[in-house]
Parts: sequence; C-alpha cells; structure tokens
Amino acid sequence: MNTVAKPIRVLSDYVGTSVLADAALVVSYAILIGVSGQFSFHLPFTPVPVTAQTFVVLLGASTLGSIRSIIGTSIFLLVGAAGVPWFAGGTGGVAIFSQPTFGYIIGFIVSAAVIGVMAARGFDRKVIGATSEMIVGNIVIYIFGAGFLAISLGLTPAKAIALGVVPFLVGDAVKIALAAVALPSAWKFVERSTK
Repeated sequence: MNTVAKPIRVLSDYVGTSVLADAALVVSYAILIGVSGQFSFHLPFTPVPVTAQTFVVLLGASTLGSIRSIIGTSIFLLVGAAGVPWFAGGTGGVAIFSQPTFGYIIGFIVSAAVIGVMAARGFDRKVIGATSEMIVGNIVIYIFGAGFLAISLGLTPAKAIALGVVPFLVGDAVKIALAAVALPSAWKFVERSTK
C-alpha cells in the first residue's frame, strides 16, 4: 500500500492529524481562550476588559490552522453561551449575545479563520510574516469588536474606536512582538527536532 504523508502546513500538524489529535487540540484551544479571559481587569473609561484572550486566539490560530481554530473559537462561544463562566471576568450564559463586547468574540472566530489561512501559507515562519499575521488578526478583532460596540451602545465610529481599540494598542503591540518571535522560533525548534 502506498501512503503519502500529509504536508506540514501549520505547527500543530507535527502533533498529528488524526481525529483524536484534532479533537484534543481544538478542545484545548477553547479551554485556553476561556482560561485567559479570567485574567482580566477593567479600565474605568471603557466597557471592554483587558485580557490575554487576543494573544491566545491569534497564537493558537496560527498554530492550529483555519479549520481547527474556527471550531475551537466556536466551541468557546457556544459553551460559554450555554453557561460555562469562562467569558472575561468569569461570566457565561446567553446574555453574552446582548453584551457590548460580543463583537470581539465574533472577531475571534473570523480572525482565527484569517490567521489560520495565513499560517498555512507560511506567514508564521519568519518574523516579518508573523508580525503581519498578528497585525491582520488584531485588525479583524478590532473591526468586529468596535463595530458591535458602536451598534450596541449607540456610539459614533470614532467614539467606539476610542473606547474599544485605542486603549489596547500598546498591549497588543507587545503581544504581536512576542508572537513574532515565538512562532518562527517554534518552527525552527520543531524542524530541528524532527530531522
């Protein structure tokens, strides 16, 4: 029997591509997003909390690829909406759909899809590519997050950006820098260890 190995397109392909491996990776990703939301704090001038979730979403999506990360972020949303208190600050339930921050969660799903595609095309293997990948991912999250914030609170686009984007730019720049170093380094490590 002639078997052809699947190409390594994203980092998690090194773990395996069986249904069991995929399920473990996807569930772990959803759990990590939930756990990272518990380390949150509120700035007094914005309804959007500061969390590590964007970093986990983007780094995980780059590691898992598009399909797995879409499923993982969707599980995060659905399980949280079912009542598991793993949204930012330990909240859960269907009330999330009417919260001003709901757009950020939708942004997680869309961003995961985009980042996963970019990673499969090799963007995460070099510092410049990983940086651009993370910037694009953050922009997608900002668009959905600030857009829903504007709609739900009746804000102008400028005010929504001032409340839902600007306060997070410095922190996200640090996360982008960390990911831009971590992703290419991880590729080098796994490629060396599999030779």
